Amino acid sequence: MTATRVDTAVIRRLPKAVLHDHLDGGLRPATVVELAQAVGHTLPTTDPDELAAWYVEAANSGDLVRYIATFEHTLAVMQTREGLLRTAEEYVLDLAADGVVYGEVRYAPELNTRGGLTMSEVVETVQEGLAAGMAKAAAAGTPVRVGTLLCGMRMFDRVREAADLAVAFRDAGVVGFDIAGAEDGFPPADHLAAFEHLRRENVPFTIHAGEAHGLPSIHQAVQVCGAQRIGHGVRITEDIADLAAGKLGRVAGWIRDRRIALEMCPTSNLQTGAATSIAAHPVTALKDLGFRVTVNTDNRLVSGTSMTREMSLLVEEAGWSVEDLRTVTVNAVKSAFLPFDERNALLRDVILPGYDAALRTSPRA
Repeated sequence: MTATRVDTAVIRRLPKAVLHDHLDGGLRPATVVELAQAVGHTLPTTDPDELAAWYVEAANSGDLVRYIATFEHTLAVMQTREGLLRTAEEYVLDLAADGVVYGEVRYAPELNTRGGLTMSEVVETVQEGLAAGMAKAAAAGTPVRVGTLLCGMRMFDRVREAADLAVAFRDAGVVGFDIAGAEDGFPPADHLAAFEHLRRENVPFTIHAGEAHGLPSIHQAVQVCGAQRIGHGVRITEDIADLAAGKLGRVAGWIRDRRIALEMCPTSNLQTGAATSIAAHPVTALKDLGFRVTVNTDNRLVSGTSMTREMSLLVEEAGWSVEDLRTVTVNAVKSAFLPFDERNALLRDVILPGYDAALRTSPRA
């Protein structure tokens, strides 16, 4: 099949879906500056452009621990009702401006309680802000639907409490659950009771695995804990003897054959040292081997990225076509934590028509 040439204008208008994006990693730099001034928090700089560059420089260190440490400043301005409402609303509007039509945003409520809010109040406030953003986006003619994933921090002791909140709010905008934080040394099975509870209550979940730790983390996430998706999963390649030939080990074969989605974040994976370049990122080889790979931003402020940028990098540096971008977008919608009929409607009414239009109007290579 002849591939369709892609330019930035084409990518910008493509309908996009993002499954792996952290609320506290995607604030607007100017918002961080304004909210920090309001709460008396000291930033590395009060110039929004310089702050944006500081985040990217820290993220480019190749050190996952330093990468995570940058969240000190975004979290500092997300401890009040006002801060949470504003950042949640802006989050949605920024997705809409990037051509995203479906997104899942994740955050850990326990990290937003230093200002006196309870975890339940944090969830209620974020949902209120997201709803306001969705209403404004729809009124502007750029509708986007955003579901919430609540996270438990795997190195702390409130994972079950966060899981209980996911159950409590599953009919109020929360669509699933995750564990986040330092992966190495904190295996998923440490929180098996929380995952068993979620399964009993029919709440889907993904698990950060295969980024800072290797194949055992992925195996535990899927086979012990029962994850329906894997956050990152870059190191699944450790179970593939030959990427070019597609000689899969048992774990990799299980994940591909059961259509367990891999939430890959190319720029972020480079920054944390989980991949060496966009051209060599395993997302391309895994896509070609039939894995259900998805492309995501992870942390838009921290990584200095967007869905349009992630897609553009894959086109420019890994040779992707519109057809490739459609494949991973369809993968994302098929793996979204939405009811089956709603996923089908999103594909039928929005995603596929959008890509068909791009293919009709774009030149062939």
